[in-house]
Amino acid sequence: MPSSSLPRPPARRRARGPALVAAATALCLGALTACGSGEGADTSAKDGPVTLTFWGWTKGTQEVVDAFNASQQDIRVTFQEIPSGNAGGYAKISNAVKAGNAPDVFNVEYPQLPDFVSRGAVQDIGEHVSDDLKAQYLPQAMRMTTLGGSTWALPLDAAPQAFFYRKDVFEKAGITTPPKTWDAFRADAEKIRKADPAARIATFFPDDPNTFEAMAWQAGAQWFKAGDDAWKVSFQDSGTTRAAAYWQGMIDDDLVEVAPSFSQQWTASLQNGRTVGYLGASWGAGVLGGTLPDQSGKWAAAPMPTFDGTPASGMLGGTTFAVSKGSDKAEAAVAFARWATTTEEGMKARIESGTSSAYPAAPTLLPVAENAFRSTLFGDQDLYGLFADAAASIRPDWTWGPVMGTTNNSLKDSFAKVHSGGGDITTAVRNAEAATVKELENRGIKVTR
Repeated sequence: MPSSSLPRPPARRRARGPALVAAATALCLGALTACGSGEGADTSAKDGPVTLTFWGWTKGTQEVVDAFNASQQDIRVTFQEIPSGNAGGYAKISNAVKAGNAPDVFNVEYPQLPDFVSRGAVQDIGEHVSDDLKAQYLPQAMRMTTLGGSTWALPLDAAPQAFFYRKDVFEKAGITTPPKTWDAFRADAEKIRKADPAARIATFFPDDPNTFEAMAWQAGAQWFKAGDDAWKVSFQDSGTTRAAAYWQGMIDDDLVEVAPSFSQQWTASLQNGRTVGYLGASWGAGVLGGTLPDQSGKWAAAPMPTFDGTPASGMLGGTTFAVSKGSDKAEAAVAFARWATTTEEGMKARIESGTSSAYPAAPTLLPVAENAFRSTLFGDQDLYGLFADAAASIRPDWTWGPVMGTTNNSLKDSFAKVHSGGGDITTAVRNAEAATVKELENRGIKVTR
C-alpha cells in the first residue's frame, strides 16, 4: 500500500528544539568522502521489476521482505541476513561499500548513521522523501535521520525509555506508586533492599554504554552539536555530570546490581527475584515477557523517573533504512523502506513473526503494534499508551556523533572497572570525550569544545 493512502498521524505533543544546523557540512569535512545524493534511480519496470538487495538483521525482516514482494510486482527485494551491527554487521557493510558491492539498502541504527554519512557510505534521499511522508513519523525519530537539512534514512522504530518493575515486590516493601523522581527511585531502592537484603531495584550494565547515554540524554545532555564547519563536543555538561554522579552513588551504596546486559547472570537474577526492576526501553516489555513466563501478572511499567519530576525520555536503540552511496536505485529503495515503515502490512509482518513489543516510528501504526503484542506479564496494563507518552517526551536536542564506535568502546572499557573500584563513571565519561575528540581529529574533522 503506497504511503499516500495512509491517513495523516494524529497531532501529538511535539518536543521543541533547534534543528541540526549544517550537520552535513560538518560531517563531510577534511579528507572524508564527499556526501552526495543518488541519481538515476527508477522504479519503473521497463524490462521487468527493479531488483533491490537488502541487508539487515532485525527479527522479522525476512517476513517483511516476503510480504512486500507479494504486495506488488514493480520491485523485487532480495534479503541477506547479516550479523547485528556491532557484532560484525557494520564492518561487513563498510567493507562492501569500499569494495563497490554494497547492497542497495541496509539497516543502520540511529547512533551509527552519522558515521556512515561522514564516510560517504550512504546517500541523501531527500528528493524521494516528501513532506507528507516525513509527517508520518514521530518528529524525534525523523530528527535522528536528518543531518544538515538532508534526509539520510527513514526511521523504522523508536525506543523511548520505560521503567519495568515487580509490582508485587514493591507492594511488599511498602511502595504503593512507582517513583517519579530519581530521588524517589533511590529511596525505593533502599526500601527494596531493606525488605529483602538480596534484592535490588535495577541493574547497571557495564558493557552497555547506550543505557547510560540514554540516561544522560534524558537528563538534558548534549554531547555533540554540528556547526557550520566543525563538531562541538562536550561530555561534561550538567546533565551528564548529574547522571554520572547519581549512578556512581547507586553503585557505591550497593543499591543496584552490576551485571552484563542480557547475560545469564542478569536473566537468573530476574527469574529468582534478586533483581526486581529494569530500566530499559519500550522493546524491553517483549524481552521480559520472553524471559519471565512464570511471573505472569506480576510486572508493571511506569514512566522513567526524572531529576525534577517532569516527564522526559531519551532513546535506547532504534533502527533506520539507509540507501548505499553506490546504488542507482534510490527511488525503489525508498519505496521499499517507506512500505516497511509506514504500512500496516509491513508492521504486522514484522511483529507477528515474534518481534514483540516493537514501537513503530510511524504513530498511525501504534494500534497495529499494540494488537500484535501478546504478553500476560503486565496483565491488562495499557503499555502502548505509556510508550506513546514517553515517545512524546523524548528530548529533542540530542545528536549522535560520527564516531560512536570509538565513544562507546572507551566507555565500555572504563565502565568495566567501575564496580571493582578501579574507576568511576565521571572519569569514564571524561576519557570517552578525549578518545572521541582524538578520533575526530584523526579523521580530519574540526572539533570545538
